[in-house]
Amino acid sequence: MSSTGRKQAFSIQVLQLADAALVWLAFWLADLVRGPLRDLLGQDATAAAGLGEMNWVLYLAVPFTPLVLEFLGFYDRIRMKSTYTALSQLVRGLAIMALAIGIMAVFARLGGGSRLVLGNGAVFVLLLLLARFQITRSHLRNREVDDSHKERVVVAGTESEIEALLEEIEPEVKQEWIVAGRFDLASGSIEEFCELLKSESVSRVIFSPIGTEFGRVAAAVECCELQGVEAWISSSFIRTQIARPTFDAIGDKPMLVLRSTPELSWELFLKEVVDRVGAAVLIFLTSFIWIFAIIGIRLSNPGAPVFFAQKRAGRYGKPFRMWKFRTMVPDAEKLLKKIKEDHGNEMDGPVFKLEEDPRVFPFGRLLRRLSIDELPQLINVLKGDMSLVGPRPLPLYEVEAFERSDHRRRLSVKPGITCEWQAGGRNQITSFEQWVEMDLRYIDNWSLWLDFKILLKTVPAVLFGKGAK
Repeated sequence: MSSTGRKQAFSIQVLQLADAALVWLAFWLADLVRGPLRDLLGQDATAAAGLGEMNWVLYLAVPFTPLVLEFLGFYDRIRMKSTYTALSQLVRGLAIMALAIGIMAVFARLGGGSRLVLGNGAVFVLLLLLARFQITRSHLRNREVDDSHKERVVVAGTESEIEALLEEIEPEVKQEWIVAGRFDLASGSIEEFCELLKSESVSRVIFSPIGTEFGRVAAAVECCELQGVEAWISSSFIRTQIARPTFDAIGDKPMLVLRSTPELSWELFLKEVVDRVGAAVLIFLTSFIWIFAIIGIRLSNPGAPVFFAQKRAGRYGKPFRMWKFRTMVPDAEKLLKKIKEDHGNEMDGPVFKLEEDPRVFPFGRLLRRLSIDELPQLINVLKGDMSLVGPRPLPLYEVEAFERSDHRRRLSVKPGITCEWQAGGRNQITSFEQWVEMDLRYIDNWSLWLDFKILLKTVPAVLFGKGAK
């Protein structure tokens, strides 16, 4: 495990927790069928002890079975592993556990009913863990051919260093990537490098800068830092102002990572779970409000679409279609230029905001004041394009108009339905720089507790229409 990357180690831990739950389920099923099996064999179903009287088996089997399987390599190279190899490792692992439990059973003097639970439990463990392996392997192989799930990366260094680095990295690791660019730091300009990160919507850059001038590497890392893109460096340490240096590995290749976004962790995993579950629950609880909005929009504008979809910039600037209840006239986007000329803009910078926007029809103004127009974004959260809490997603043309590269760092996390700007009364903030500053402060200090506090602040903001436009 010394050369295992954090992402791989995290995945293994998730699988081990799932397998521990399946071991518990297997013995529960074994205890469930114990009575019918003893009846079938002509034995007294009430005469023998069941799982309730031998809980020590669960205390031993549930935590230690995944650990034994990890020792045997059951969680390694799942995508490339054959069913025969996985079955062999499972059988050996269960044999080790059976030996340990058998020794305990002898000392505990367990009867026939208990042996039946143990025997059936072993069979169920084998079947359930093998089924879990098959499902996981199938999922990983499907991701292999689906580019939408692959990570977009840029490899930087000299041409020879890039080729050498890619040859050293294991094929199983590279299959999870789309190499969106190979950038020669010796001949290319830093401006071209920054533009490449922006145009390709990459999530990390892998540097192999052995033969590259230190100053050029530092400038390239600074560009990654400003845009919120992870920089993975296979050589010397570089000082940074925002990014936090950590060590990781790609296969057997040690890496120094300069990360200015929240690191993969159980807390981040729980955020994903809370997002998906929370979105589903909120859609169910607010279903009557959706009906109210749909009927109102239909009556206000017969024949016009109920929903409004617009391309917004997601994580790392990757476009996605964001949904809202329509609150403007159908040709609102075509009228935007004229509205700007006639009424100006209440926000400075590239973002457009206007409190009394004439394109908004009366019922749409009510939806906006109550923030009901934002509800369809819960569908985006369910799909994984957005989070409940995060920087607000901006239209692509507004992102293109960013004047400073460090503004793009707000794109380094998933956009959200609410944020500090949204929950804190956005009528009071007209400076785009202040808005970005709030988003970057959120990114740099992110925690589940911070998300919870922002959600709590959002409730009164929505109920009282505080700052809604």
